[in-house]
Amino acid sequence: MTAGDATPKQAGTPRPQDAPPLLPDARKPSADTRKPSRNARKPSADAPADDGYTPSARRVEREAFKRARARRATAVAAVSTLVTGVVLFLVVVNSPGWPRTRETFFNLHYAREALPEILDGLWLNFRLLVVCGAAVLVLGMLIAVARTLRGPVFFPLRALATAYTDFFRGLPLIICLLMVVFGIPALRLQGVTTDPVLLGGTALVLTYSAYVAEVFRAGIESVHPSQRAAARSLGLGSGQTLRFVVLPQAVRRVVPPLLNDLVSLQKDTGLVSIAGAVDAVYAAQISASKSFNYTPYVVAGLIFVALTVPMTRFTDSVTARMDRRRAQGGIV
Repeated sequence: MTAGDATPKQAGTPRPQDAPPLLPDARKPSADTRKPSRNARKPSADAPADDGYTPSARRVEREAFKRARARRATAVAAVSTLVTGVVLFLVVVNSPGWPRTRETFFNLHYAREALPEILDGLWLNFRLLVVCGAAVLVLGMLIAVARTLRGPVFFPLRALATAYTDFFRGLPLIICLLMVVFGIPALRLQGVTTDPVLLGGTALVLTYSAYVAEVFRAGIESVHPSQRAAARSLGLGSGQTLRFVVLPQAVRRVVPPLLNDLVSLQKDTGLVSIAGAVDAVYAAQISASKSFNYTPYVVAGLIFVALTVPMTRFTDSVTARMDRRRAQGGIV
């Protein structure tokens, strides 16, 4: 076959000379796209990371001003606190009746004598706090759930729970203690205890469960109705919705106020002394009646303060942490 008899190429097939020339940038990789060498692939571990950011002079000046203002505020607060403390100390010490007051309320001799008995009585206050605190949480939760039940069939239960909270929230705790401690034994019921510790603890539970029930109820009602609707749409019943969806959210939201109520309960356990239970307050009263010196009362008060302050600071820290999580969207 000769060259002239060859079949001509199709018109759609481009010839080599018709192909577009390669662009200069596509012929070989540029310096920016070349594969880096092995030495330049990983930076040195000793070399600091350089992100290329340099704060402006105005920002540096602003941060320096903020630091200086914070130091100045701290110094002013420290000086003002010191001056106030010195002034109060001088006013109290230079008062005409200070020598007699110091001998009556701040006598180290009577404080050392009364401290062991007060610590023995403090163990009763601690046991009351643990047992009554647990009972208050359980009873308060039941009352709160009863108040939030829906449907006309639960109206009597809601009415009883409402009457309970209204009555014991309005009744002073000291009167409740007197009524329970002296009123129940006067009934002479068979099988009913007359132990002042148990009766005093019962009065504490009755009063504080009303307050805690309102705290729990506020937490339950703060849960958005869409949470219930979503749970019901997934096939959960009313009880399951309350248990698995509503109550976990409600309890998380009311932890700070519950801790505040626990702090108040810790202080009010000293009121069981009016029933004759020998706690820290009653032990201080016995010591004071022996010497007619009131230093044991001051010792008992300082012990309660020493126990309350850490719990109060813990409550504040929990509140601040939950506020930060809520601001960041971490709490539903």
